[in-house]
Amino acid sequence: MATATTDLSYCGREVRKHDNDHFLTGLFAPEDRREALFALHAFNVEIAKTREVVSEPILGQMRLQFWRDGVEAVYEDGPVPRHAVMDPLAEAAKTLSLSRSLFDRLIDAREADLDDTPPADLTCLVNYADVTGAPLVQLALEILDVRSEQAMAVGRHVGITYALTGILRAVPFLARQHRQLLPADRMTEHGAQSEDLFAGRSKSELRPVIADVARVAAEHLDQARRLRRGLPKAALPALLPAVLADLHLGVIAKADHDVFAPRVLLPHPFRHLRLGWAALRGRY
Repeated sequence: MATATTDLSYCGREVRKHDNDHFLTGLFAPEDRREALFALHAFNVEIAKTREVVSEPILGQMRLQFWRDGVEAVYEDGPVPRHAVMDPLAEAAKTLSLSRSLFDRLIDAREADLDDTPPADLTCLVNYADVTGAPLVQLALEILDVRSEQAMAVGRHVGITYALTGILRAVPFLARQHRQLLPADRMTEHGAQSEDLFAGRSKSELRPVIADVARVAAEHLDQARRLRRGLPKAALPALLPAVLADLHLGVIAKADHDVFAPRVLLPHPFRHLRLGWAALRGRY
């Protein structure tokens, strides 16, 4: 198992730095599939950071178009643009017959990030979590050669859970950019103000909004676990983010749903142990 930075590919180093949760879960995959997983998650890092690295929506659209054209080239046997992430991603997509539609969904979903209007309600937020989170887990399952309808359903719930949890943990980060992804109707219902978020103020009115989103994340986690019976062991590395989402949700609950609390912002100290224990038991 390669963990030293010098032993890692470019994609491995990028995922380790920018998406450490998926780096850790990727280490539980078979060695011959690990690089494909790192390429997938490095690709997701690239498209997910589009909004924060551009100053104008048109520049974000151009950036996403690069990846859209690259994916099209892979599946249409065209010239794939040279890029440190695109090269191994193209190899994985071709060798492992990964579904183009899932890549397209991920890229299309990131266009929503170019509009700073928050989701109108919880349903809209869950839809956003679905299109940004579920295809990522489903592609990871395909990399591990698990493609059953049951596995895809589990992957969808795990993806939504992890994405919603990530949105909650990212509230302070997004607020510094004067952005927020919390449902507008719940903000209004509980009297929470975006201006307080942007000023870094942790108001009590925000906590029930966080609790509402956390509850939905937990519901999707429960649905994923209810569908566990009969899944092949090979699926586990793709589903281990559920273990980390569960950890993060627990920390948020213990902090009384104050996402500005230091314990919420810091990596969980027992992530490695919980992942190892889950892998040993074959559970997510």
